[in-house]
Amino acid sequence: MPHRAPGSSGSHGHNHLDGAAIRYYRPKGSDDIRRLIDDGFQAFNAGRLSEACHIFTDKMLAPESDTTIGLTVAGALTPAGLGGCLIELMNRGLVDFIISTGANLYHDLHYAMNFTLHRGSPFLDDIELYEQGIIRIYDVLFPSSVLLETDSYIRDFLVRQRLQGPMSSAEFHHRLGQDLLQRFPGCEEHSVVACAAAVDLPVYTSSPGDSSIGMNIASNALLEGSSFMIDPNRDVNEVCAIVLSGHQNGCVILGGGSPKNFYLQGQPTLWEVYGIPKGGNDYFIQITTDQVVWGGLSGATPAEAVSWGKVNPGVLPDTVVAYCDSTVAFPLFCEYVIGSEHGHRPRKGLMRRRDELVTNLKQQAEAARVAKRDAGIK
Repeated sequence: MPHRAPGSSGSHGHNHLDGAAIRYYRPKGSDDIRRLIDDGFQAFNAGRLSEACHIFTDKMLAPESDTTIGLTVAGALTPAGLGGCLIELMNRGLVDFIISTGANLYHDLHYAMNFTLHRGSPFLDDIELYEQGIIRIYDVLFPSSVLLETDSYIRDFLVRQRLQGPMSSAEFHHRLGQDLLQRFPGCEEHSVVACAAAVDLPVYTSSPGDSSIGMNIASNALLEGSSFMIDPNRDVNEVCAIVLSGHQNGCVILGGGSPKNFYLQGQPTLWEVYGIPKGGNDYFIQITTDQVVWGGLSGATPAEAVSWGKVNPGVLPDTVVAYCDSTVAFPLFCEYVIGSEHGHRPRKGLMRRRDELVTNLKQQAEAARVAKRDAGIK
């Protein structure tokens, strides 16, 4: 018997979509939260979150540091309403580029298109939800029609744009964001993808095929015969070029997973592959619930990253891991940094500078290869 689509049985039951709408939370820089973190978060993981806030505000945002800041996003953060925190940081120039799972960017499109996700419960009958055509992400609920209409928009965008050949994920997301801005005016206030396009900030995904965006790109190739594809080579080289261009480099890692490593591998790409001794990241902040003892990537510590050349061995005091749920800790972190004296920075406009930065990377890599060859090193 073929598997039915969610909601195809016509079953009726409780209305699980009567919970409050989930909106993107926009931090304002609360003085009370700053006082709580400074005076009340003194030890254990509260202390580590306080330390993260101070590293970010006192060092990474200090004008003299001129730090290029990458933000990596894993876990279901946009469905949980945290996209507003990312938007606020982008608008204020407090992050310079983003690496995200494809799923976070896909679910962000629901907000751009004015669909509603609802607060619910993680303890519902999932068979009943399936029969009613309701999708559950832990305690976030929304009708399956949201997926179908978002998919339809992506496929329509691909056909209208007539995209062909390889393209970096940043270029694709930029064009998608520009289309959102045209079709849904004002959506930059509640869409990460649209806001990034508006402020000229590149957004990469480390897993382009691992989301509904990638699924619809694959459909476009299969059914429309399109040659368009996300080119991971371009993504690797663009992120590497951005890291190379930074006077100093630092990251804020939410969760972990492939976005974390995709950012951190930029430094080994420089020294290990291209022979350019950049020297490792200068700052490292991670908010995660994954402990190092389980051997997972998300729990890999800054000290371990030193052995790979990902983190500068001389800056370990400027690295911190706060073992907290990102949906709790990140809004607090954002309230703190936005309320700091460095709560605004000039934007670097990295999206429009990518070709220039990759050209510089190529020139330095070729020079390193010639020097290596002349020295008789394989």
